[in-house]
Amino acid sequence: MAALLSSAAPALAAQSLARRLDRLMDAPPFDRHHWGLVVLDTTGKILYQRNGARLFVPASNTKLVVSALAASRLPADFTVMTSVYPAGPVIEGRVHGDLVLYGRGDPTMSRRCFDADTTRTGVCEADPMRRLRELAGAVRDRGIRVIEGSLIGDGSFFEPEMVHGTWEADDLVWWYAAPVTGLAFNDNSLDLSWGGGPEAGAPGRLSIAPDFGDVTVENRTVTTAAGGGIDAGRLAGSGFWVAGQIPRDRPSRTSYLAMADPNRYAASAFRRALAEAGIAVLGATESTTDSLRYAAARANPALAETSSRPLREWLPPILGPSQNLFAELLLKQVARHATGEGSWRAGLELARRFLIDTVGADSTQFSFRDGSGLSRANVASPLTFARLLLWIRRRPEFAIFGPALPVAGRSGTIRTRMVGTQVEGRVQAKTGTVFRTNSLSGYVTLPNGRIRIFSILTNNHDLSNGTMVARIDSLVVAIGRR
Repeated sequence: MAALLSSAAPALAAQSLARRLDRLMDAPPFDRHHWGLVVLDTTGKILYQRNGARLFVPASNTKLVVSALAASRLPADFTVMTSVYPAGPVIEGRVHGDLVLYGRGDPTMSRRCFDADTTRTGVCEADPMRRLRELAGAVRDRGIRVIEGSLIGDGSFFEPEMVHGTWEADDLVWWYAAPVTGLAFNDNSLDLSWGGGPEAGAPGRLSIAPDFGDVTVENRTVTTAAGGGIDAGRLAGSGFWVAGQIPRDRPSRTSYLAMADPNRYAASAFRRALAEAGIAVLGATESTTDSLRYAAARANPALAETSSRPLREWLPPILGPSQNLFAELLLKQVARHATGEGSWRAGLELARRFLIDTVGADSTQFSFRDGSGLSRANVASPLTFARLLLWIRRRPEFAIFGPALPVAGRSGTIRTRMVGTQVEGRVQAKTGTVFRTNSLSGYVTLPNGRIRIFSILTNNHDLSNGTMVARIDSLVVAIGRR
C-alpha cells in the first residue's frame, strides 16, 4: 500500500498543478486570450503544458537565446578593444591626416551597473566619458597636440546596416531602438530632461546631455495646468523636435532619444575628450561604416587602446534591465567572432543552429529576426525557451548566465513583482513586453529545494500591461507551490 501511495504522489501533484494553472488562465477575462505555458522539472519531464509547441511573439524573452549563445561561444572574460589610429604620418606632435576612433562592438561605455549586485565595488559606471578621456590622455602622452585632418568615428567592425528592417518606425527615435554599430557610446542615446515652464502657455523646459554642441532640439512643447506628455521625432541633419503638453507642477523627467549616427556621436564625445586633454582637431567630425576606408590605418599599431568590460558583465544589462542595444551588439559580436561577419544574418543563423544542434529545439518552433525581441516578426514556442533554460542550467556557462537573471522582489525587471508571496526571492526569470504581448521564462525554487523551469507567453490580449503581469505572477506563484 505504501508503495502504491508513493507511486501515485507525482501523478496527484501534476493534477493539482494543472488544476491551479487552468483555473487561473480560464477565469474571465483571461480566458479570451492566447496563452502558452510549459513547466519542466530538472530531468526535462513536462509537468504541464498549454499550447507548448505553438508559436508566440516572445518580446524580450528573445534575449535568453542570444545570452545563452554568447555564454556558450565566448569565454566569461572575453573583451574587445576600442582603438585610435592615425591615418597619416605623425611628425613633431602633429597627425598629418585623419584620426580614427575604431570600435569593435563594446557596449560598456555606458552609465549603468554591470552586476545585479550594485553594491559591489566597481560594477557601476557613472561617467560614459571615462574611457574616452583615458584614450585622449594616452594620445597626449604620445606627444600629439594637433590633428590636421578630421576626427572619424569608424563603426565598420560590424555590417553597415544599423537599424533592423522589421523594427517599427515609431520606435526608431527612442533609446530602445538605438542603431547598432561598431561604436557605442552612452547606449547610443541622448538624455533629454523635460519639465513644465514657469506658467501655463509657456514653452516647457528642455535640456540634453551629453551636449557636444552639435545637436539641435526644436522645442514644440507647451506648459499646461494638468495632464499631457511628450513626443519626439528627428529633424533633417542632426537634431530632434520635441512636442507635447507638460504639466507646470510636474517634476523634471528624463527620456532617451536614439542617435541616428552613433559613430559620429562617439566621435563627438572623443573630440570633447581630446579638447580637454589639450589636443586640437582642425578638421570636421565624421563617421564611416566602410570597412575599407581606413583599413590601411588599422594595419599599423594603434596610438591608444581601451578594453571593454568582460562578457560576464554584458549579461546583467541584457537579462536584468533588458537593454536592447547590448543584446543586438552581442548577437553581432558572436557572429563576427565565429564567422568573421558581424551581421544580423550571420548571428541569427548561428542562433538557429545552436538551438537545433546544441539545445535540441524543434526547428519548426522558433523563428527569430533580431537579438533583443524588439521585432514583432520573432516567434517561438514556450517549449523552446523551457528547453533552452533546462540546457544551460546543466552547463558551466550557467555560472554567468544565472546570476544575470532578475530575481523576484530583488533585482532587474521583476524586483517589484511577487513581493510578499511565497516565491519572493525564489524566482529567476526574464520578462518580455511589447504591445499586447507579455512573457516570463525562468526558474522557481520550490519549498523543498527542487527547481521547476517555466515559460509563460501570452499574445493578443486587450488588457492593461499591469493586469496581465499580475496574472502571470499568479501563475508563477502556483508553479512554485509543492
